[in-house]
Amino acid sequence: MALHPDRLFPIEPDARGIARRLFSAVERLPIIAPHGHTDPLWYANDEAFPDPASLFVKPDHYIFRMLYSQGVRLEDLGVPRQDGGPVEADGRKIWRLFAKNFYLFRGTPSRLWFEHALETVFGIEERLGEKNADALYDRIAERLTEPSMRPRALYKQFGIEVISTTDAATDQLAAHDAILKSGWDGRVIPAYRPDAVVDASRTDFITNVEDFVALAGTKLDYEGYLEAHRVRRAYFKRRGATSSDHGHPNARTADLPVSAASALFERVLKGASPEDADLFRAQMLTEMARMSIEDGLVMQIHPGSYRNHNPALFERFGTDKGADIPRSTGYVEELKPLLDAFGNDPRLTLVLFTLDETSYSRELAPLAGHYPALRLGPAWWFHDSPEGMRRFRELTTETAGFYNTVGFNDDTRAYMSIPARHDMARRVDCAYLARLVADHRLEEDEAVEIAHDLAYRLAKQTYKL
Repeated sequence: MALHPDRLFPIEPDARGIARRLFSAVERLPIIAPHGHTDPLWYANDEAFPDPASLFVKPDHYIFRMLYSQGVRLEDLGVPRQDGGPVEADGRKIWRLFAKNFYLFRGTPSRLWFEHALETVFGIEERLGEKNADALYDRIAERLTEPSMRPRALYKQFGIEVISTTDAATDQLAAHDAILKSGWDGRVIPAYRPDAVVDASRTDFITNVEDFVALAGTKLDYEGYLEAHRVRRAYFKRRGATSSDHGHPNARTADLPVSAASALFERVLKGASPEDADLFRAQMLTEMARMSIEDGLVMQIHPGSYRNHNPALFERFGTDKGADIPRSTGYVEELKPLLDAFGNDPRLTLVLFTLDETSYSRELAPLAGHYPALRLGPAWWFHDSPEGMRRFRELTTETAGFYNTVGFNDDTRAYMSIPARHDMARRVDCAYLARLVADHRLEEDEAVEIAHDLAYRLAKQTYKL
C-alpha cells in the first residue's frame, strides 16, 4: 500500500519534476488549521483514543455516509441513536464491517486520508481488507495505548501550530478554559458559531434565544439580543477566538432599518414563517458583519447545504450523519445588501465558501476580485478532493488571483485526517503551480513563494493567527 511519493503530481515529466521541487519546499511547514470541528475535550483531557473504530469510523461522516449508501446500518457502525436505543458497541465488529466494505472508497479522498494516516502515523503499509482486519485492528489498538498517540502528542507530531474548533454561541468553553489553565503550549482556539440562535426555522430557536440572552445578561428584545451577541463574541475572544462561522441554507443578506428588524425579531419569537426565518437569517449576516468591524473577528459564511435531507435518518440519529446535500447557491444578488454596507471596508474580512462549483468563475471569483472585504475559502466539504481543489484553482485564479484566497483549512472532525488533508492540498497546489511554470506563465521562484503562501502564510494572515 506504500504511498507513492509522486501521488497527485502531474504525469508530464517536466511538470512532475517542478512539482516535486515545489512540494519539497512546503511539505514540512507547520499546519495552520483555522477552521475545523475537532473536539476541544480531546486536548483538554488528553486521554487515549479508545479503539480504532472510535478513531477512524465513528466520528467521520465521510465514512459512514458511503457505507450507509450501500445498505450498512448506522447502528452497526456504533452511531448513537436519538432515543438511546441499542447500537453496536464492539469496536472490533465495527472495524470488521468497515474493512469488509473498504473497497467502496476506491478513488475517493477518504481512502487517501485513511491510508496516509495508517502509513505515516502507525507505520502500516498494508491495505485494509477482510483478511487483515483483525491484525491491523490489534496493531492500531496497541499503538493507541502509547503516550505518543494521545491528542497533545499527536498535535506536536502532526506539526500543528494552531487549530480552531467550532463552538455554539451558548457554549461555556469549559474545555478551552481547561486547556488554557493546563499550561500546555498547544494553541487550540474557539470560533463563534451562532446558528442555533439565528436560525428561526429551528424547532428549538425560541428556547435557544431565551437561554442565550439569559446567559449574556441582556433583555429579550432586539437591542438586547444584539447586545448578547456582542457579549458572547467578547467572551470567545478572551479565549483566543479570531473568527465567527455561519452555516446558512443560502447566502442571502439584508440590511433592514432598525424598526423593521426589531419588528421581525418580535415576529420570529412567536414562531417564524419560512420567509421571516429566511429574512431574519439574512439580516443577522449583515449584523454579524457590522460586529466583525467592531471587534475584529474574521467572518466565515458556509452556505448552500440542504441539511438533514433524509428525514428518517435525522429523526433516528440527529444532525451530521452524512445526509447533507449541496444545492445551487447565488451570491451576486444575495450578498449585495451586506456588500453595499461593508464590502468596501478593509476592516472586514469576509471569507466565502460554496458547495456550488458553478459559482466559482461566474460569481465568487469576480466578487472577491473586486471587494476589499471579500476572500474565497478553499474547496469545501464535498469538493475537498484532488479534483475539487484543482477545479477551484482553475476557475478562480484567473479572476481573483491567489491572494484573494485564504490558503487551506481542513474543516474536519477526524483528527487523524488533518495532516493527510493538508498534504493533499499542498500536493494539488504544487501540481497546479508546476503546470504554470511549465507553461512559462510563472517563474519557479515565484511558484515557490506562492506555494508557501497557500500552505501557510495566507491562512495565518487572514485569520489573524
